[in-house]
Amino acid sequence: MTVEPSPQLKAWLITDDKAGMQVQARGVAEALGADWELKEVAPQGFYRFAAPYGPPDPRDGAGKLLLPPWPDIAIATGRLSVPYIRALRKLAGLRTFTIVLQDPKTSARTADLIWVPEHDRRRGANVITTLTAPHGYSPARLAGLRATEPSWLAALPRPRVAVILGGKNAVYKFTDADDDRLEASLASIARLGASFLVTPSRRTHQRLVRAVDQATSAAPRFFWDGTGDNPYPAFLAHADLFVVTGDSVNMTGEPLATGRPVFVFEPSGGSAKFRRFHEALRRYGATRPLPGEVKTLDGWSYPPLDSAAEIAAIVRTRLARRRDMVPGLALAGR
Repeated sequence: MTVEPSPQLKAWLITDDKAGMQVQARGVAEALGADWELKEVAPQGFYRFAAPYGPPDPRDGAGKLLLPPWPDIAIATGRLSVPYIRALRKLAGLRTFTIVLQDPKTSARTADLIWVPEHDRRRGANVITTLTAPHGYSPARLAGLRATEPSWLAALPRPRVAVILGGKNAVYKFTDADDDRLEASLASIARLGASFLVTPSRRTHQRLVRAVDQATSAAPRFFWDGTGDNPYPAFLAHADLFVVTGDSVNMTGEPLATGRPVFVFEPSGGSAKFRRFHEALRRYGATRPLPGEVKTLDGWSYPPLDSAAEIAAIVRTRLARRRDMVPGLALAGR
């Protein structure tokens, strides 16, 4: 469970500007109860091309971002961050416990600890795995969100079905036939009397938006058009059931923090890694494939997945072990 930030534990989050990367690093820092600072990297030219294998860009490396006092913990995620966490490990030595989220594609010596999702093949003495990616939706945060219900949401009858849409990427195609399949499935849910909470993402193509709009237009719903505050946190807290397109590990994993049923719609394409990911979630009992026609909204339950807390617990243990081994090693706040 997330605890209040402590001035005794300092963390740097080293990422590029991608929101999905920052979410993962922030989720672990918050689960640690750390007082964190974002170090956003933006290497240019050769240094961008050479990442993760090359050195950090000197324009935002040791001369700008990587300056003492050193933090207790540094968490890096994303290809562009790897040269910086590697450089920090050399500069700070044992003073900073370094963590990389996602396979850095480099040596195990890149960081003290490497986290990869279970469906990734990388393993090693300093590699840990969880079923889902870390994020910021801790049990405490979800409980706080559930304590209040916005008026627009309170007006929607139960069961409420959150529809979380991704889109085309390097491995999933989202053909016209896929769009039509999802439309038919959602229309069958509408006929069962559900209301809808719909959120597209930046990758959602317009044909899919129109298909989902058509399927849910006759039902009570809130269809976010990208304006105003993002209602996604309220969707997670108050939905009774989820339909998620299976093209994103983050988007599939976040609803699993709720312990509520998640139907996964898989478009054409995919990869061996995504297949392993979705198969593991089905074995766990958290997700089921979205059928062409949903005949009942009777759901299922499972222990909620909180990967950020799992990772944070391991980090605490290993950090304590290091301090036991290195006399005089103090926290940044002391």
